[in-house]
Amino acid sequence: MASVGTQSSGSEKMLPKSQVLPSLESIKSLPVDFRFVGSPTSERLEKSVDVNSLNSNAVCLSFPEKNDIGNGLVEGAEDSVGNDISEDSPYSRTAILIEQRPSVGDEDLDTVVMPLPSISTSRRERRWSDTSSYATNKKLQSWFQLPNGNWELGKILSTSGTESTISLPDGKVLKVKTESLVPANPDILDGVDDLMQLSYLNEPSVLYNLQYRYNRDMIYTKAGPVLVAINPFKEVPLYGNNYIEAYKNKSMESPHVYAITDTAIREMIRDEVNQSIIISGESGAGKTETAKIAMQYLAALGGGSGIEYEILKTNPILEAFGNAKTLRNDNSSRFGKLIEIHFSETGKISGAKIQTFLLEKSRVVQCMEGERSYHIFYQLCAGASPKLREKINLKIASEYKYLRQSNCYTITGVDDAERFHAVMEALDIVHVSKENQESVFAMLAAVLWLGNVSFSVVDNENHVEPMEDEGLTTVAKLIGCNVGELKLALSTRKMRVGNDTIVQKLTLSQAIDTRDALAKSIYSCLFDWLVEQVNKSLAVGKRRTGRSISILDIYGFESFERNSFEQFCINYANERLQQHFNRHLFKLEQEEYIQDGIDWAKVEFEDNQDCLNLFEKKPLGLLSLLDEESTFPNGTDLTFANKLKQHLNSNSCFRGERGKAFSVSHYAGEVTYDTTGFLEKNRDLLHLDSIQLLSSCSCHLPQIFASNMLIQTEKPIVGHLYKAGGADSQKLSVATKFKGQLFQLMQRLENTTPHFIRCIKPNNSPSPGSYEQGLVLQQLRCCGVLEVVRISRCGFPTRMSHQKFARRYGFLLLENVASQDPLSVSVAILHQFNIMPEMYQVGYTKLFFRTGQIGVLEDTRNRTLHGILRVQSCFRGHQARSYLRELRSGVCALQSFVRGEKFRKEYAVLQQRHRAAVVIQRHIKSTICRKKYKNMHQASILIQSVIRGWLVRRFSGDVGLLKSGATKGNESDEVLMKASYLAELQRRVLKAEAALREKEEENDILHQRLQQYESRWSEYELKMKSMEEVWQKQMRSLQSSLSIAKKSLSVDDSERNSDASVNASEERDFSWDTGSNHRGQENNGVRPISAGLSVISRLAEEFEQRTQVFGDDAKFLVEVKSGQVDASMNADRELRRLKQMFEAWKKDYGSRLRETKLILNKLGTDEGALDRVKKKWWGRRNSTRYS
Repeated sequence: MASVGTQSSGSEKMLPKSQVLPSLESIKSLPVDFRFVGSPTSERLEKSVDVNSLNSNAVCLSFPEKNDIGNGLVEGAEDSVGNDISEDSPYSRTAILIEQRPSVGDEDLDTVVMPLPSISTSRRERRWSDTSSYATNKKLQSWFQLPNGNWELGKILSTSGTESTISLPDGKVLKVKTESLVPANPDILDGVDDLMQLSYLNEPSVLYNLQYRYNRDMIYTKAGPVLVAINPFKEVPLYGNNYIEAYKNKSMESPHVYAITDTAIREMIRDEVNQSIIISGESGAGKTETAKIAMQYLAALGGGSGIEYEILKTNPILEAFGNAKTLRNDNSSRFGKLIEIHFSETGKISGAKIQTFLLEKSRVVQCMEGERSYHIFYQLCAGASPKLREKINLKIASEYKYLRQSNCYTITGVDDAERFHAVMEALDIVHVSKENQESVFAMLAAVLWLGNVSFSVVDNENHVEPMEDEGLTTVAKLIGCNVGELKLALSTRKMRVGNDTIVQKLTLSQAIDTRDALAKSIYSCLFDWLVEQVNKSLAVGKRRTGRSISILDIYGFESFERNSFEQFCINYANERLQQHFNRHLFKLEQEEYIQDGIDWAKVEFEDNQDCLNLFEKKPLGLLSLLDEESTFPNGTDLTFANKLKQHLNSNSCFRGERGKAFSVSHYAGEVTYDTTGFLEKNRDLLHLDSIQLLSSCSCHLPQIFASNMLIQTEKPIVGHLYKAGGADSQKLSVATKFKGQLFQLMQRLENTTPHFIRCIKPNNSPSPGSYEQGLVLQQLRCCGVLEVVRISRCGFPTRMSHQKFARRYGFLLLENVASQDPLSVSVAILHQFNIMPEMYQVGYTKLFFRTGQIGVLEDTRNRTLHGILRVQSCFRGHQARSYLRELRSGVCALQSFVRGEKFRKEYAVLQQRHRAAVVIQRHIKSTICRKKYKNMHQASILIQSVIRGWLVRRFSGDVGLLKSGATKGNESDEVLMKASYLAELQRRVLKAEAALREKEEENDILHQRLQQYESRWSEYELKMKSMEEVWQKQMRSLQSSLSIAKKSLSVDDSERNSDASVNASEERDFSWDTGSNHRGQENNGVRPISAGLSVISRLAEEFEQRTQVFGDDAKFLVEVKSGQVDASMNADRELRRLKQMFEAWKKDYGSRLRETKLILNKLGTDEGALDRVKKKWWGRRNSTRYS
């Protein structure tokens, strides 16, 4: 049990329904075996189905449990009071078929609730008269229209003849005509995102659905192929990178500008056809913001080359120079633009081109109360730097007549100074140099100062001259001309009559018109020059690929209290765009059905071809008559109006008014135009004197403007007499030029796949949250939204050629029918998947499907492809794993071989090093053993010599006996010999001590260097080498000294031995009576001396050996430490051991040297006595020899 429509109270003009339910979520929650289809039939279902689980407050269709199963239609349901819904109910047209099919996907939502009301040829849906009795009995909700034009929801209480009693939500009861009632949709369809899902498509239902979504900030709604966007007049959280990623990845499918733009990109890449996004709507409906949002999405998806940032930055420039505040819109576009964005083969933006249409030049010099001129003037006055202000003599906005005439300088919530800085940043990004920027600002200031130029009357004929005030001098300075030349250009006009030139003074009105024409021309040329600079920055060049997406943002339909030439051209452009819209969504659609032999009911729509003929027909069209009247020098606005009434009164779209006015029935309504100023604005004359003035300026921009204006002169628009009397620039009229631009635009759009966005203005305030039904309904009627939805619902929006259909879905067939023709394959596919005949039609060349039907096949195709990909991925995975195993096995074998080879080489090197180390160790050990043996041998000799010396000293006897035995010759000789030996020994001992001290000093130096080596090794090596050189040098010196000493000792010893033998023989001759004691004393005297010589020799020899050993050991350890020799030893520890051994040897050597010295000193105490004995002995020896 659920109510079909529950009443509720509300404060809105259109009362909301009591229970608002998320219809899409309810639809998605349907069981998998249910599918809604649109088959209008009266047969019954024989199987009962209960869908009350959707929602207790939703529209539910419950079926009797014991009914028989029929052909698939609902027999009855229950309403809120428990009454069965019979088959004559409007809701019985929506059937529920039991099918074994997959769950409903997002792409099939448009088929879930398939609308089935009959299509009417009138604008309003067919009346509900055939079901009024049913509605009365069941007390269903319906819409009825109040006297103010608004629609309200009520419940039918009773019906009496042609009147019905309606109960309002607040309890009031009204009587209305039954024929004015319009059926209301069930609650489950409240807020659907596509108007095609509405069961009843009528004006109040569409209004309510849009309002329902608008109140919840869901400003986008689909109307078949058209996106309806309602301006929220506030920031809504529907944009940003997260939303862009969501629509890019198809994780979000709700209506949005992003979705339309994404579709355009995908179709461009898939079909390789240029796309266009056409944005239309009234002024203030949000077209410019919608275009910026579409560009944002294109930049995000096609970004990567860097050009997309420049494209986005063109918006602040174009808005500042081309938008203005009007009574209806704070940021109204006063020009049209087509932004053509080119893409590379990879889908990246490669460049762009901007084309502009019909800039409203009159706003530069005149605007209505409460409006503003172009934004850039106010931004410049508010945000210019002090330096720039001084340079161009800039004042505040209220100082300029052009700006203060409307008494409006600011916009609520807009910071003009901040916007000016954004414009300067954008100019930098699009590569407009600082010098050119200053020139642009100078031209803007010149336009403002031109408005301040005043005139004074100089004669009775009202001729004037410009007053040479601040305004005139500033303008001359800014454009770079002489003040006198500027005065002449503003107050005189040169005319050629034959071969003569006549200078004619201007009246006050003519001078003001000339001044204003110059200001408008400078601003218009400046705007065109800026667009040209932007296009140069965004130029595609060689990167052009032919693929592009064009975004058309053109002024919306306008109707004011006073409509002039600008509204005339703007509304003509909208008529042409509406014709393009009708052509693609109605004419071409139905023509294609007829050409392909499709059986369908034709949908009537409002065709505006008659209105276009009124504008474009030759020679009696509005534009033709306007150009014709503009060529006459005596033509006036009144004569133009009278000519229109004379020739066009028979046209149904034209109606003449009193005076200079006339009315045109546009697709959006009737508009009354005032012809005042039509001819002047259409001629758009700028006298040749003004052009020559600009060309003679020293600044480069005025020169460029003059050159462009001369180039644009294509043909005369003035008559012979006027041409003979003046020298105005001869160019196309504004209307003719604009018509040509529109035809070029339409031709370009015809070669693209269009995507339409209809912007709706919810109120005229503008204020957020306000929803005016009458205003919205008027725009919906103008846009043809209802007709679009009707033709989409009853038509076949999805179509595909036989070949493409067979190629795309042929692989889904169970049997191989590849040899058959494409049509047979296509029919086989449709039969295999049980596509009902009413859901498609087969044309001569194409298959036509109702909305959503192709989604079933696409879903099956995607699942099949997914399964194929899964199988392929499994096989590829198995293949890859097998290959990986083989590869891994081979890699492991290769790695093991490489590692083995590497290790074998390393082992061979280690073996070689080991053998070398063994050899080195063997040599070192043998050297150490030899040195050790040598040391032991020397030590044994030393010990033996010491022992012998001790024995000699022990048995030598008393030295005094030698002194008292002066009479004994042999003793005297021995004493003399002893004295000489002692002196020699002492000398050698002193030399050895000096050498020892020197070596000790060298050892200390070596010790210090060894310590430094531990901290700074590299420095130590150098010092060690120098130390070794010094050491070796000293050793060589010592060795030479020792060798000399040895030779001297050996010579002396040999002489002594010979003298001793001679003396001994002589002594035997004359000392015949000498006893044995004498010989004992002789031996005792000679032996100590010989022992001393032996000890000294051994000490010197030991010193040489020890220094050699220690030097070799130290040098070896140094080589080990530096890495020159590879040995398994700790060099530092061995060096310390060597040092300790050297210290021990030095101590022992010193003690032995001192002991030897003491012995020699003791023997040398009798040196004087020995000398006397020697003298005595030598005297006796000589006398003996002589005798």
